[in-house]
Amino acid sequence: QVQLVESGGGLVQAGGSLRLSCAASGTIFSINAMGWYRQAPGKQRELVATITGGESRNFADSVKGRFTISRDNAKNTVYLQMNSLKPEDTAVYYCTAVGVRRTSWGTSRDYWGQGTQVTVSS
Repeated sequence: QVQLVESGGGLVQAGGSLRLSCAASGTIFSINAMGWYRQAPGKQRELVATITGGESRNFADSVKGRFTISRDNAKNTVYLQMNSLKPEDTAVYYCTAVGVRRTSWGTSRDYWGQGTQVTVSS
């Protein structure tokens, strides 16, 4: 089984920074893309940022210029550096691994982490 374990959430004041980490563990041959989504109370889950194995990045307009995403392919780990945080960034942040192959011949599937709370106070 593949598991995604997130860390780095917490409470921060507006204007502050946090760094989220997500490590994928288990038998993994390859991961196509990794990324982060978030869900605020009463809202749908939304994309925050994604990064492919070739380091192509995609960001939500609301976080462009404030958040950066990076990936350590050797460790199957993705990081989200969040700067200039705003109260509207408050949400549960979920890590995702897209197109995970456990063997070179196997089919791929997606996995999700359990979520980590980020709270930004005004």
